[in-house]
Amino acid sequence: MDLTQKTQENVEYMIEAIKNKLRMATGAAMQASAFSVERYDDIYEVYEIVMSKERLSISEVEAVASELGNLRG
Repeated sequence: MDLTQKTQENVEYMIEAIKNKLRMATGAAMQASAFSVERYDDIYEVYEIVMSKERLSISEVEAVASELGNLRG
C-alpha cells in the first residue's frame, strides 16, 4: 500500500489498520468511509504513531479514539 498518495482508499486503509491495532470494541461504529481525504495528513500522523507502538495503554487507546472522533467527517 502506497500511503504517499492522498486517496480515500488510503484513508480507509489507515483507519481500518488503526481500528485493528487498537482492537476497538466500537470499531463497527467508526466507519472508515466517514473520514475525508481532506484530513489525510492528520490521519496519517495518527496511523504512524499507532503503528510504531507494539502496545498501547488504555489511556493511549482512549486518546486515539478521541482524536479519530475529531477527524471524522
